[in-house]
Amino acid sequence: MTSPTAHALPLLSGRRDNRKRKEMVAANLQQRTFPWRSLGLAQMSLWPWLGVSGDAENARARQWIGTGRGSGLDPLQPAPEGAELLQHYHEPVLCSEILHYLQPTATSFILDATLGGGGHSELMLQRGAKVVALDQDPVAIAYATSRLRAHAGRFCALRGNFRRFPELLGEIGVASFDAILADIGVSSWQLDDASKGFSFMHDGPLDLRMNPDGPMTAADVVNTAAEEELAHIFFESGEEPHARRIARAIVKERAVNAIRTTLELARVVESVSPRKGHRHPATLVFQALRIHVNDELGALQDFLKAAPHWLKPGGRLAIVSFHSLEDRIVKRAFQHYATEFNDRPEWPEPRRNPDHLLRVLTRKPVEPTDEEVKANPRSRSSRLRVAERLPSP
Repeated sequence: MTSPTAHALPLLSGRRDNRKRKEMVAANLQQRTFPWRSLGLAQMSLWPWLGVSGDAENARARQWIGTGRGSGLDPLQPAPEGAELLQHYHEPVLCSEILHYLQPTATSFILDATLGGGGHSELMLQRGAKVVALDQDPVAIAYATSRLRAHAGRFCALRGNFRRFPELLGEIGVASFDAILADIGVSSWQLDDASKGFSFMHDGPLDLRMNPDGPMTAADVVNTAAEEELAHIFFESGEEPHARRIARAIVKERAVNAIRTTLELARVVESVSPRKGHRHPATLVFQALRIHVNDELGALQDFLKAAPHWLKPGGRLAIVSFHSLEDRIVKRAFQHYATEFNDRPEWPEPRRNPDHLLRVLTRKPVEPTDEEVKANPRSRSSRLRVAERLPSP
């Protein structure tokens, strides 16, 4: 797969070419030719910590020069707009439970696949672990990098979707982890920021992209998708029982006026699906659009296909989900990796599962305590599942 920075740097290999590449990156940084929105792989050749792991399989990563910056962002460029305002970006959930299962120590090398505000990464760093983190939102990376500056020598953040972590980390020579964590919820700041369009509590553009450079907004979907497609999105990604009725109302409204803001869409939904109880009738529609625009379920499936293979024997994979669609995917993936033999009616006998890599540690998903829900109501729907990599045969 082509490197995100291939357009800026020629393809080089070998020690001499690596040195040449570093010189080119440094020159580009001095000339400010890497914008802060770039993925940051070129900068990574300059900034990861020195000696990321003592393992032979990760030895190539130690070739990279480290200065403890590790943000994946050009320090010569200003921080993304809004980063300085995030006093409380996101309160991490299930912290004690995650620590219990992942047990980070000073010898741990951990992937935080969904950095967000950096709360979970901070938990690991405070216990001496080295952490590589990913996020597709540049504001999240800028905020978390600033928040975790005290741990810069053991922390590195890259911009990118967690579904692409094998590509992103393979380029810097990382091969395996002691633990991998993914919290696939939406950050509180994203929900509260009207300009992101994640919430209909305040009016804002109907955007819903986690990656601001993504090609498609929710407004694009709402105003161009066929009625049948809208109904399918609302039902499959939101489990909305009135999907067809809502899709019909949207198509009727957009024939007169384009639907461009969150409150405009919420009003259309509410007009054909009156409020019942405490939940706003547009809740599942917004969830469905967010999942569709960001291909969240596809990204989760891609991540789960790769993650077990990146664990060291005894390493642990922890996934925090926030609704049944996500949790169902995680549960089924864990079941697949934990099954030693597969059997089908047409087979004469069971066959060994080539993907038998994990042992499930949480028979049922771990839920937040009453105390946590009281302190952080948004943690209410969080669910944690954990599995452990089996010893090598």
